[in-house]
Amino acid sequence: MDTRTFLEILHTAEKLKDTERHCTTSKRRTESVAEHSWRVSLMALMLKHEFDDLDIDKVIRMSIIHDLGECFTGDIPTFVKTDDDRKTEDILLYNWIGGFPLEIKDEFIALFNEMNAQLTKEAKLFKALDKLEALIQHNESPIDTWSENEYELNKTYAFDTAAFSEWLTELRKEILSDTIKKISDDQ
Repeated sequence: MDTRTFLEILHTAEKLKDTERHCTTSKRRTESVAEHSWRVSLMALMLKHEFDDLDIDKVIRMSIIHDLGECFTGDIPTFVKTDDDRKTEDILLYNWIGGFPLEIKDEFIALFNEMNAQLTKEAKLFKALDKLEALIQHNESPIDTWSENEYELNKTYAFDTAAFSEWLTELRKEILSDTIKKISDDQ
């Protein structure tokens, strides 16, 4: 890949540093999409030995790139995002990736297709980590930054996504325990 193309891709991806997410950090600063993607990647890396039958490097790659479409659409919270929003994001993302040099275009497209299909254990682990990280961040953020619907959503969200793994199900239960304690402490 030539250096100009490399820089142009990075300049577009840099938008994720300034693309705000719905959630805040523990110090009340609005989280960026890039920060979320980083921690999902860290979670995957830390689980290399827990999921030793999976290609964790692939899960990390998925985690790093999974929200690149938000360079074009911004972050839309899961409880607001529609099928039309997803379609628009996918069209813009695939159009952008279609212009990548062949040596990375095919890998990125394959990773996005695998994530979207949710048929492999790697894709399922990635999706669970993506959702669980959001819940963990909510538990770390001040409760007065939560929207009204999140009090119930944070109790039920992602159990289905984690269900394929006993370890992830246990993690989800621990996150729920933290959620219930946070809500209880607020009352």
